[in-house]
Amino acid sequence: MYKSQRLIRLIMLVNAKKNFTLRELADELGVSQRTISRDLIELGELGIPVYSVQGRGGGFRLLNERLLPAIAFTESEATALFFASQSLAYFGSVPFGKAAASALDKFYHYLPPDLKERISRLTGKMAIWSPRRSMSAECLEVLLQAVMSRSAVTIVYQSGTSADERVIQPIGLYSDQGYWYCPAYCFTRKAYRLFRADRIRSAVLNEEVCCLDEVDEKTVFNWNEDELKKAPKTDFIVRLTPEGVRMLEGNGRLQPHIECEPDGSGRIDISIPRKDVAFFADMVWMLGPEAVIIEPPEARAWVNGRLAAMQRQYAESIPESESRQVTDIPKSQAP
Repeated sequence: MYKSQRLIRLIMLVNAKKNFTLRELADELGVSQRTISRDLIELGELGIPVYSVQGRGGGFRLLNERLLPAIAFTESEATALFFASQSLAYFGSVPFGKAAASALDKFYHYLPPDLKERISRLTGKMAIWSPRRSMSAECLEVLLQAVMSRSAVTIVYQSGTSADERVIQPIGLYSDQGYWYCPAYCFTRKAYRLFRADRIRSAVLNEEVCCLDEVDEKTVFNWNEDELKKAPKTDFIVRLTPEGVRMLEGNGRLQPHIECEPDGSGRIDISIPRKDVAFFADMVWMLGPEAVIIEPPEARAWVNGRLAAMQRQYAESIPESESRQVTDIPKSQAP
């Protein structure tokens, strides 16, 4: 076996094992332990993170993470991966930010020069906008690691003006309007809860708590299905103008339930948990005159309450100095 072939085979063996000894590798490759020792030193010089473990039962281990085998990509696949990674740039934090940047750098380094040039032309030409929210990347990484390793996490969670410690089993992570959310089973509350990642002040893996199989089987799409089935429901009916239909195009909760009319207007008729009436009414409130809530009465009362509050706010007199500043805004700068 040529040395180059042996080194490639050695990388595959090392990557497949959590730990190993010189004798194991020597027997596998049919060479001496001295040869394997020299090969491991050479792999270390090439950047393969192998380190020795001293004492009884010692040997060698891969440092931190295993290496993935090389994969061949087509030009279209390479472009898609580059764009997918770049699209995360507008998030305030991601659970794998540094790793994604490092992987993209390695990936880009080995591209053919002509493909590099074409991909470079995409910089600043395409983007997926997301509101930039401030949150801890370290906490996101711990939550993601817990999902991947099936571990519990001890967090300090800010709720209102107080922060308390919780032990949770994360189900997953998803992003909505720039915020990261973590549905999880809360051992402290003995119930499923949805945690907003920017309110998590600290997060550490908790190996002392045994995770639950039924929690592990849930996903970010069905984690609260059982709770929603049991919750009291009410009909939520909304009439939309054509502009209201357009404004809801990016709303994942309401848009799938719009029934469009030939003139472009629409209607929403869904069943929602009664406890979430204010939440759904707020989404319709954002549409202004482009939507009217028909049912339930408490949703209409919520909107009327918001209208009354705004009327009181705008009925109050504005200090003369501030009023002058508002009226002096040039038309080109006015919203």
